[in-house]
Amino acid sequence: MNNGGGMMINSRPFKTAVYAELARLGKALSSPLRVELLDLLSNGPKSVERLARETLQSVANVSQHLQTLLECRLVKFEKRGNLSIYQLSDSKVEDLILQFQRVGEWLYSDIVRLRDEWTAALEAQDVMDMSELTSLIGGPDVVVVDVRPRDEYEYDHIPGAFSIPIDELESKISELPRDKRIVVYCRGHYCLYAPEAVHLLRRHGFDVVRLDDGVREWNRLAHAN
Repeated sequence: MNNGGGMMINSRPFKTAVYAELARLGKALSSPLRVELLDLLSNGPKSVERLARETLQSVANVSQHLQTLLECRLVKFEKRGNLSIYQLSDSKVEDLILQFQRVGEWLYSDIVRLRDEWTAALEAQDVMDMSELTSLIGGPDVVVVDVRPRDEYEYDHIPGAFSIPIDELESKISELPRDKRIVVYCRGHYCLYAPEAVHLLRRHGFDVVRLDDGVREWNRLAHAN
């Protein structure tokens, strides 16, 4: 760039500094576990111990990865007694995770193939999309069931949905109507709670389908409208 005196400004230090900052995101997303932790936290705040149980990792290992996410400002935490509770630092991080997943599925067909194989094994490939649910929700013919852990339901859920966590579903089958279609949903594309729920309820004779998406996608659809 010419500054009017015939000299060119060396923009390299500026570009090096800017792209170094942006590359911090690459560092944060370079670990499969860190990506999974962000996905879990997009469904609500969780303690380090809870995240360790969910990912079958040690508390020490999860803590180390959370520290990296904290340094990159993708998460924040607060102390509640002896617990450190982590959550996403902003809704923009949730947007980032959703877009990251979409681009990943577009680039790498194995993601979709693996997901389809797992849902096929559970006989849970019948999917209702968000637009169809929007037209049916609140009507007399459909019951929507959130099979995520109850604290995630309490943090946020699709309006009108009932909470029956997957580990309570079989014991509460008698609470579900048999003359209506059951629509189950969980955390989204990479969660198997909803396919497991479909498999269980079909064994008991229910008319059941699942949403391939979750609360995050529902909220974005609602905001788009």
